[in-house]
Amino acid sequence: MKSLNPGDYLDQYLIERQVASSGMATIFRAIDQETKQPVAIKIPHMEVESDPVLYERFQREAEIGQKLDHPGVMKVLAYNTRGQVYIVMEWVEGRLLRYILHETKKMPLERATKMTAAICDTLAYCHRNGVVHRDLKPENIMVNDQDEVKLIDFGIAGLAGSRRLTFSKLSQVMGSPDYIAPERVKGSRGDGRADIYAIGVILYEMLTGDTPFSGPNPFAVMNDRLVNNPPPPRELNPEITEALQEIIFRALERDPADRYSTANEFFWDLEHLDEVTPTDRTMRKSAPKGPGMERKQMLQYAAMALIPIVILGLLFYMAKH
Repeated sequence: MKSLNPGDYLDQYLIERQVASSGMATIFRAIDQETKQPVAIKIPHMEVESDPVLYERFQREAEIGQKLDHPGVMKVLAYNTRGQVYIVMEWVEGRLLRYILHETKKMPLERATKMTAAICDTLAYCHRNGVVHRDLKPENIMVNDQDEVKLIDFGIAGLAGSRRLTFSKLSQVMGSPDYIAPERVKGSRGDGRADIYAIGVILYEMLTGDTPFSGPNPFAVMNDRLVNNPPPPRELNPEITEALQEIIFRALERDPADRYSTANEFFWDLEHLDEVTPTDRTMRKSAPKGPGMERKQMLQYAAMALIPIVILGLLFYMAKH
């Protein structure tokens, strides 16, 4: 990538400053010389352009960003592939939800509920348009001073009609261990209910200051949700109402068939807390115990430990064939 500095031009865009850099791309704030409006320009690193998996992720982000038009989604304005590859996006004043959580630890109930409802409303639009985000987490949610949210980074999203990412690319596209749904841990492609699960984890984190599952490594974290139920959030934050706890539990159901079926349902409950009836979940606070259960759990952990070996074997096989 050619080094860009304040005052440089990239086609019709005047570079003002670099605002972020990650393993995949560098983002600049610039001014569109035609509209005189600020924009964000995302330029992939050279190694991304040469890596088919990462480059497809970059292309997919551009494709979906141009397809979606909603106040809660960062809009892609242009995608250039001639000469230097880059994406031009709307400029959004705000901070990542992750930074806000670092500062606040636990959010007030009303603020967390309002932001989660906005995320649900945005996701309902995305799902209606055939897009499943698949990597929802605080790092992919922008929040402005009015607590309005925008979803970003649709790089591993599923888009109806687009080419599927193959299993050989699993290591690049599974998503973040703390927020990935159980069915995706098991290898399922997942649908909109996987996003709903991720929202449930984010709401849990906003209200308690912690994610519902833990472990010494990413595979242990993912396995924890397969064999255990999350600690009741009211035990970590007594201010959480029973109705709000019920909503979190419904979003975090291990079986997607028991989860909210749409983001609209999740949104409706958040907007009508007084109509949510808590369910007796006293028998579900921990993993079920019984004869042979400990042995079964150990076998499950052992199976999870084999996952990286299986993935490496498949990657090697695909490379050879």
